[in-house]
Amino acid sequence: MTEPLLTPHTPGEQDSLIEFPCDFPIKIMGDTRDDFTAKIVQVIQQHLPDFQPNNIEMRASSGGKYISITATVYVTNKLQLDAIYMSLTAHEYVKVVL
Repeated sequence: MTEPLLTPHTPGEQDSLIEFPCDFPIKIMGDTRDDFTAKIVQVIQQHLPDFQPNNIEMRASSGGKYISITATVYVTNKLQLDAIYMSLTAHEYVKVVL
């Protein structure tokens, strides 16, 4: 009887439908604040020092209470993308990250 073939993985790396490296859009939502975008840029730059604010699109909710931004980040692997998501979701200004 033959053994099933196993594909080796880097520790902590899981199969992904995303092909890396790639530009990946991340949607971040929170309460409208004057410094919301600047804080989000700082969080992303902790992982991607070359990230520029011109890679962000902003939209306010119809009532103006919330803001959503879409930040397109260039990531090289799943671990890097996961780390960005974790930092964003942990930030006090952020309500939702998609």
